[in-house]
Amino acid sequence: MLLLARNTVLAAICVLAGAALHGADKPITVGLVYDGATPEDREPLRAYLTKAMGRPVHLEAADLYSETVDRMTNGSYDFACLGALTYIRSHAQSGVIPLVQRTSDLYLHSVFITGAGSSIHSLSDLKGRLFAFGDINGASTHLIPYRELMRAGINPETDLKVRFSGSNPATAVLVETGVVDAGALDETIFNSLIRDGKLNSQKVRVFYTSKPFVGYVFVARKDVPEAERDRFSRALLALKKGKDDRVLKILRAEQFVVANDQEYAPIRQIAHQLNLF
Repeated sequence: MLLLARNTVLAAICVLAGAALHGADKPITVGLVYDGATPEDREPLRAYLTKAMGRPVHLEAADLYSETVDRMTNGSYDFACLGALTYIRSHAQSGVIPLVQRTSDLYLHSVFITGAGSSIHSLSDLKGRLFAFGDINGASTHLIPYRELMRAGINPETDLKVRFSGSNPATAVLVETGVVDAGALDETIFNSLIRDGKLNSQKVRVFYTSKPFVGYVFVARKDVPEAERDRFSRALLALKKGKDDRVLKILRAEQFVVANDQEYAPIRQIAHQLNLF
């Protein structure tokens, strides 16, 4: 009887140990903002995070912000980069934990672009035009541009012909090809599209830049262990210009800093005012 009890305890210990080892080997999945990059483009980042985390890391970029939120909620993603509007919604709904953000995210801008030969030179010139927002759940692609238009006396609901492209790169293409008269997107993604030759700088131009706002933030699901959150945060905080340029380029970053929820109070206020949150 005593031997049987000992064997039962030993079996239970083995099961628990096996489960723990399985969890330790399970890949970490990180959701990124869709910016037109390929898995090959992101390989230096994947390799860096895999080494830093001590476990395999998968990088994914959902087509829509709402998909990223869903995957964080259902446990498909462990970490993700969320835009400001998506973050405040996810924080309220599922308690995601803010970790780090790029220094540029403390003063992010949306840029309004049009064709190089367009007669549009100011926001007031947009009345009656076909205009592209990006993702309806994006701060830099919808919330902030919407606010800037309203402040300029333009009601997007009545003064513009609006369409949603779904992403920053898609908006850029719509403007470049003349499908729409103008559009708004994240300044850092616009600059990276130009830099990487994915958008022709001779065919588009910026005619208005928004006031600065707090932008993207890397978050963790609330049930991700604190040790894992700390390891992920330290990995991004440790990136240095001149040493990790390949990784920083993928993230469109120069440096990372610790993020906190209080920074997003102004975004919450704007979203409430525009009935978007």
